[in-house]
Amino acid sequence: MKSYTQYLWFNTKNRQEIINITAQVEEAVKKSGVKEGLCLVNAMHITSSVFINDDEGGLHHDFLEWLEKLAPYSKNKYRHNLTGEDNGDAHLKRTIMGRAVVVAITQGRLDFGPWEQIFYGEFDGQRKKRVLIKIIGE
Repeated sequence: MKSYTQYLWFNTKNRQEIINITAQVEEAVKKSGVKEGLCLVNAMHITSSVFINDDEGGLHHDFLEWLEKLAPYSKNKYRHNLTGEDNGDAHLKRTIMGRAVVVAITQGRLDFGPWEQIFYGEFDGQRKKRVLIKIIGE
């Protein structure tokens, strides 16, 4: 069985962003040489997320607006922030959106359903963070 590891690095301009990383993951699959297997894509920070959905700007806006209603940014609202941080909301947003996705690889390509794309969700940005791509198979 083959195994391939690659990291993507992000340092977003904004505190919250949604970034389509499908092309980078597809390129990693190509580099791996795996034709049949699995691809794990995992946010390596507890205030960011990796998820699969549609690449539609209105939907991305809706996600961020919905998350803000569920866990609004506030320096004083969260007990976590008593530690000196101000990102209690980002931890909750990450939990809601998920930390990782696994996609099947079939005939050397990511095996998506209609409209599916892979996204990096940043909820406490403006600093360097990474995403792990781990591919296994034959």
